[in-house]
Amino acid sequence: MNSVTSTWRQRRQAARTRRALDRALARSSSPAMRDELLTMANSHGSFLR
Repeated sequence: MNSVTSTWRQRRQAARTRRALDRALARSSSPAMRDELLTMANSHGSFLR
């Protein structure tokens, strides 16, 4: 039960992070900022794949 709960929480966290990243990417117009956000996301984990 505990591992299932933590997995579900991780999945929700990843979904929330991905939505926030999508919003930030849509808002930012400069390519440098997009690169920075993508680099942060990639170092954060594999939730983008």
